[in-house]
Amino acid sequence: MNSAVRTPETPAKIWTPSMAAPTKRNLWNAMLRGCRGRCPNCGEGKLFRTYLRTADCCSHCGQDFTHHRADDLPAYLVIVIVGHIVVPIMLWVETNYSPPIPLQLAIYLPITLVSALLLLQPVKGAVVGLQWALRMHGFDENGAESASDRPA
Repeated sequence: MNSAVRTPETPAKIWTPSMAAPTKRNLWNAMLRGCRGRCPNCGEGKLFRTYLRTADCCSHCGQDFTHHRADDLPAYLVIVIVGHIVVPIMLWVETNYSPPIPLQLAIYLPITLVSALLLLQPVKGAVVGLQWALRMHGFDENGAESASDRPA
């Protein structure tokens, strides 16, 4: 049976104020707070419990972080950022000075590794802040409708 068809067993949904559009969340503040490793909601509690593992919830406001889905996006973004910084420097040094290859490897590999490791946590925090601000992946407290209420 199509769930959109109203039958005598299924009452019509009545609009209530709780069904109104939720308040907007500030995207840039949420991303900046996440970038600093703080809760995107309050900006006070810690977002990470270890280097890349998010806390289960904010210690200050209680915001739940367990349903975030940053997955591989932070790593891809870090690769793009570091690549756009290191590669032009490598090309400029190579074309102007032509240092020996072992010297280049001794300089560029550590710079690339350290910069990637330094950027990974802030970028992941910004991605979690983005998801919170856009109410993605369970960050919408009003969108917790049951599976039977969702259209098929």
